[in-house]
Amino acid sequence: MRDRFPDARFAGIGGPRMIAAGLDAWFPAERLAVMGLAEVLRHLPGLLWIRRAVRKRAVALRPDAFIGIDAPDFNLGLERKLKRAGIRTLHYVSPSIWAWRENRAQKIGQCVDRVLCLFPMEPPVYARHNVDARFVGHPLANAFDLEPDQNAARTRLGLPANVPVLALLPGSRLGEIKRLGADFIAAAQILAKEIPNLHVVAPMANEVCGRAFANALAKAGVGNGEWGVEGRKGDDAPALTIPDSPFSILILNGQSHTAMVAADAILLASGTAALEALLAKRPMVVAYRLAALTHRIVKGLGLLKVERYSLPNHLSGRDLVPELMQDQCTPPALADALRDSLRTRSVSPDLLVEYKRIHESLRGDARHSAATAIID
Repeated sequence: MRDRFPDARFAGIGGPRMIAAGLDAWFPAERLAVMGLAEVLRHLPGLLWIRRAVRKRAVALRPDAFIGIDAPDFNLGLERKLKRAGIRTLHYVSPSIWAWRENRAQKIGQCVDRVLCLFPMEPPVYARHNVDARFVGHPLANAFDLEPDQNAARTRLGLPANVPVLALLPGSRLGEIKRLGADFIAAAQILAKEIPNLHVVAPMANEVCGRAFANALAKAGVGNGEWGVEGRKGDDAPALTIPDSPFSILILNGQSHTAMVAADAILLASGTAALEALLAKRPMVVAYRLAALTHRIVKGLGLLKVERYSLPNHLSGRDLVPELMQDQCTPPALADALRDSLRTRSVSPDLLVEYKRIHESLRGDARHSAATAIID
C-alpha cells in the first residue's frame, strides 16, 4: 500500500514488525493474544477498555479505511460501529466459518465492507450470504519453497545432518504452553529411550513462552528452568542448549520455519503451525487441549461443525495427518503417532504429493493481492 501511497499513515494495534514498518501503535498486539472462552473472560475488562479506546481514536481520526486483522471477537464489534460511523471497514483473515457457525458470515457482512480470505474455499461460503469476500492468497505459502532444503536448515541451526530430529511447537500463547508443554516433553522422553541420538528442537514464539517451556522442562527433569535467550528473533538469534539432558534439545528464540524444515517429524499445537508444517513438507502430529470449561461449553452447545480440526486435514478433505485432541492427547499416544516418521526419517510419496498440491493452491502474491483489495 505504501508503494502506491508513499505518504500514507498507518495507526492502530500492532507488534514489533508493524511498528518497525512505521505503524503508530496505540496498543501492542500482545494485549490481544488470549484465546478460549474461559481465558477471554479473565481478560475481558481490559480488552473492552482497549476496544473503546481504539473506537474513539479511529472515529476522531476518520481514516480512509479500517482494517481489522484477525481477532474477530475483538474486531468485528469494533468494525460494526466504525462502519455505522461512515468509515470503510475490511477484515483481513476470515474467521473459520467453514469449521463452525457458518451463519456468522451474514453478521460479518453487516460489520465490514469486504473480507480478505486466505483460503480459496472461503469466498463461496460468504457468497451464499451475499457478502463481498476475496481470496487474496496465504502469505505463508510464499514464505516456504515448494521443495524446502532440510540440510540447509540444519546447517543454519547447527544440527547434525544424519540424526533424527523432532520439532516441538506447543503453541504461541502462554495458556497453550501450560496445557500442552508437559505432554509434549513427556512424549519426547518416551521417544528418546527408543530412538538413538534423538535431537529435539523447540522454537518459541517469544521469551514469555520460552520461560514457561523451560520451566516445564525442569519439572520433567530436563534443565534447571532457566531461559537464557535474549535479543531479536531471526537466523542469527541465540539459542539455548540444555546440558546433561536425556536427549539433545535446542530451544530457539523464533526461527520456527527453519526448525520445521530441519525436522524429521513435528509435534505441534493445532492452529497456523499445522499449515506451516504442511508447507515445510514434514510429517506432523497435531494435538490440542482446550481449557476444561471452554471444552465443555463448545461441546455442550454443539458449536463445532467439522469432524477434522486441523487445516491440513480440512484442506485435503481427508485424514492426512493424525489429530489427537483433548483426552486423546497423552504422551504415549503422541509418541506412538510420531515413532515411525522419526525412525524412517522420510516423508511418504502420497503425503508429499498432497502437501505440494495444497501449497500451490494457496500460492499467489498475497501482499499485493491484499493491498489491491483494500485500495479498490
